Amino acid sequence: MSTRDDFGLWERELGEQPVESSSGTGLTVAAILLMLVGVGLIAIGGAPLGVAALVISVLILFLWRAGM
Repeated sequence: MSTRDDFGLWERELGEQPVESSSGTGLTVAAILLMLVGVGLIAIGGAPLGVAALVISVLILFLWRAGM
């Protein structure tokens, strides 16, 4: 039995990382809009729902910035 070494093939596959062309503007706009909705809800008296919206928008922005 003989085994073939595919190290060169593996190295080529790992070296060619696809570059994402998306700049993430849609996600940023959605997070900012959600933040504004949260502030608006807090202003009209819906504090628990407004705080939840703010927490979700911060999580979206944090995960986007981290690259997830």
